[in-house]
Amino acid sequence: MMSRALHTRSSLFMALRTLSKQNTQQAKCMHSDSGDPRFYSLLRQGNAMLLDEQRRSGILSHKITVNGVRIHFETTGDGPHNILLLPGALGSSRTDFSKQLSDLNKRDYTLIAFDPRGYGKSIPPKRTWPLEFLQRDADDANSLCMKLGLKTVSVMGWSDGGITGMILAARNPDLVKNLIIWGANAYVTENDMKLFYSMRDINSWSEAMRSPFMALYGEEYFRQQWSNWVDAYQAYYDKRSGDICKDDLKHIKAKTLIIHGIKDPLVPLEHPDYLHHNIKGSRLYMLPEGKHNLHIRYYREFNFLVENFLRSASKPASHL
Repeated sequence: MMSRALHTRSSLFMALRTLSKQNTQQAKCMHSDSGDPRFYSLLRQGNAMLLDEQRRSGILSHKITVNGVRIHFETTGDGPHNILLLPGALGSSRTDFSKQLSDLNKRDYTLIAFDPRGYGKSIPPKRTWPLEFLQRDADDANSLCMKLGLKTVSVMGWSDGGITGMILAARNPDLVKNLIIWGANAYVTENDMKLFYSMRDINSWSEAMRSPFMALYGEEYFRQQWSNWVDAYQAYYDKRSGDICKDDLKHIKAKTLIIHGIKDPLVPLEHPDYLHHNIKGSRLYMLPEGKHNLHIRYYREFNFLVENFLRSASKPASHL
């Protein structure tokens, strides 16, 4: 019996070593097309056999088939609390969440950051833009959680990822227990569309804004897909009267934290105000110097807010 146990332990350890060497800052890639529901649990069993420093610092890269599409996602940490991270427009796990993947508490949390179809390393396929493209992203995120056997998650969503997170939480209340969103909106206005059109030509962007996308996609794909993104929002405005997910808000049961940068040039204050008034029991935190990328620029304060919120959300409600 002891020999069999040692053999099993050795096999798992050796398998995982192919995924995470001692210097695991360099992500490795794992593929699974089997649909085996044990995939994620076996990965975590093997991960548990590594030294604390190895399993907490390593970021593992995976691809798995979800809704007929190869989806890339990354995992790090070995805590019992699963957090799903949803990126912004044309974003990816690494471009959008590097400071969360590296700095959030990995003893308490396991982070799962995914690239929506057509973004980041979830290419192919090329990104397509049906009318309800954010609803499709939410469905993919839910299917990914189901395929990984995740019963409950907290969701962190930035910008478009925040919208995806709200849709996901509204339509899957048993899955999403906590929701943290920033730079998000439930509708678009005429003024929003004017702003988006002013940004349509990527040549008008600063080098700092443009360079991460150019490095990830190359100029041709980035230029075309950003233009397609503007058109997709125009379709929400024209065909749905600007409504992206307003009706979903009343169905959100998750404990919700809305973070907003007062100096955000892309999302006017009316949007977080609307979310706060229409998501029952939500909290709104205003970051005075924050802009749209506040979780990158002020990542220490942002990460502290997230961890503090999740700790408080896990406590039983007071009846005093």
